[in-house]
Amino acid sequence: MTQTGHTQERLIETYRKKAKYYDITSRLYPAPGYPQRGQRLRAVQALGLRAGDSVIDIACGTGLNFSLIEEAIGPDGRIVGVDLTDAMLARAQDRIETNGWSNVSLVQADASDFEFGADVDAILSTYALSQVPECAEVIAHGAAALTGGGRWVVLDLKVPDNTPGWLAQLGTAIVRPFASIDEWTMRRPWEAIRAAMQEELVDLSWTELFFGTAFLAAGSRGPGAFGVRPRGRGHQ
Repeated sequence: MTQTGHTQERLIETYRKKAKYYDITSRLYPAPGYPQRGQRLRAVQALGLRAGDSVIDIACGTGLNFSLIEEAIGPDGRIVGVDLTDAMLARAQDRIETNGWSNVSLVQADASDFEFGADVDAILSTYALSQVPECAEVIAHGAAALTGGGRWVVLDLKVPDNTPGWLAQLGTAIVRPFASIDEWTMRRPWEAIRAAMQEELVDLSWTELFFGTAFLAAGSRGPGAFGVRPRGRGHQ
């Protein structure tokens, strides 16, 4: 089995175990008191959403971002939630039904294999893309699907730079349950994500969060990109 295959199996097994209580335990992620909810809100705000927009939530998990997105796009917008793990998507479906959302669909797929389609107004990934070895390819594929002016936003964890040892230990400990820590640290996926976004998008912004243990990256698809028509409302 390839390294990618091992990574997928590890993630599926981990999140199947966590799915039932994920909405509760995620409040303690990556550490008690960590401002995850506030960071998610900042990420959704960075999308610059408008009523009727179509949004893809990569590695959506149980759908913790959905309500924040729904507030911005309204019933005429559309959300596609993509996740690798069936158990997490089952919880996301429960959330959809509880809230009566008719504009949210779910797709079980690895982020690196997902077909983005076209005419997407915004793409979001929170606390997940750094676990995908092909994260740079995911950025490129998503960027190609965006409408002109469409936004790609990534919120994820990283190892702090030039900070005290205890912070570096926190940055590595929080991903230990999900990935080989040595592989994750050596691969430094946040650097690959940043480089890919600089290559594929314009107006890239990069903000270090919570003492450098996380980052918020946001960029737009250039309006003059070949084959990309101007951003519109309510694509179906």
